[in-house]
Amino acid sequence: MRRQTDGISREDLTKPGIDGVFGLEADEGQHPESETYERAAVEGLKELFDERRQEVFFSRQVEVLHEREWFHWITKRALKTLTAEGIIRSESRPLAHGGSVTLFWHHSYRYYQRAAARVVSRVNEYSDPNIGGALGLQGELLVLEGHARQQFLMLGRETRVYRSKEWTRTEHDLDFVFERDGIGYGVEVKNTLGYMDHDELVIKIEMCQHLDLRPLFAVRMLAKTWTNEIIQAGGSP
Repeated sequence: MRRQTDGISREDLTKPGIDGVFGLEADEGQHPESETYERAAVEGLKELFDERRQEVFFSRQVEVLHEREWFHWITKRALKTLTAEGIIRSESRPLAHGGSVTLFWHHSYRYYQRAAARVVSRVNEYSDPNIGGALGLQGELLVLEGHARQQFLMLGRETRVYRSKEWTRTEHDLDFVFERDGIGYGVEVKNTLGYMDHDELVIKIEMCQHLDLRPLFAVRMLAKTWTNEIIQAGGSP
């Protein structure tokens, strides 16, 4: 059993995240989902808050806890629905390093302020830019070591060039370009709690296609539909 601390388990908070955004953002991509999925998310979250009435959660935490069941944006919509129905309550608070965090708790939890303050304090601790930078660097080092062990040759870092071709349509670049057995790979590393931006994912795939690279994404989690996009482009998440 995971140790719980004011609605946040140690496992929840030590999952890497470097985007510093823990609030309730707009949907990350418009993917048509049936009402059945959204209703299932509403019912599932209703059970969560009913069982843990004396706890305060933040939105990204709830998304990650249920990401194997529902896309992040489905969970966001469910949280909005529960808030609108008065089953849960929400409040946005600023973070020390910029941005804000949206908190949620069961409507019957009257004296939530102290628990909410502890949640914000914990989120501030883990969203510190120094921690985020270290987590980002760790992700890149793991990718470097993993490819080196498999005898991949690194041909570029933070680059938009591969052999005689260059990407000029946007200012984006690839974190790494590796090559083995005459095949080039464009690698993007995202060590974040939330999904990477879908528009960026599409651009990175198009970059790899333009440069004759196979797209590889080293990420904590992606929506299954996005994973399929990468596979259809000849790459791998």
